[in-house]
Amino acid sequence: MLNEDLINLSKARIAHAEDCLREAHLLLDGKEYKGTANRAYYAAFHSLRAVLILDDFDSKKHSGIIAKFRENYLKTEIFSKEISNYISSLFRIRTASDYDDFFIVSKEESISQLEKSEIIVSQIKNYLSTKY
Repeated sequence: MLNEDLINLSKARIAHAEDCLREAHLLLDGKEYKGTANRAYYAAFHSLRAVLILDDFDSKKHSGIIAKFRENYLKTEIFSKEISNYISSLFRIRTASDYDDFFIVSKEESISQLEKSEIIVSQIKNYLSTKY
């Protein structure tokens, strides 16, 4: 049986992921492509955290969250290997757009990032619906 506090935290995190997706769509509509990529990444990131908290795991490092998710949910094939590629792409583009002063995110790339994030969040929401 899952701890009620962990379930509530998981629900809050998936709600945060959904908020990030909404924000990403607004930014895309406003032609803010860097912002779209950023919010798309964070939507996926918060959904990973929503799953991992049910294992009573959290990390302050993004790399720690990603590594643990891959270990617990991708290597065990709970989620498809394709998700791993999506996470890598989201992380790479978000990092470059946040820290590389001259990195440009195109409209097409931001749309692609948002689509990848939506797939991740959707699959995680479906998985979580079986857990609580």
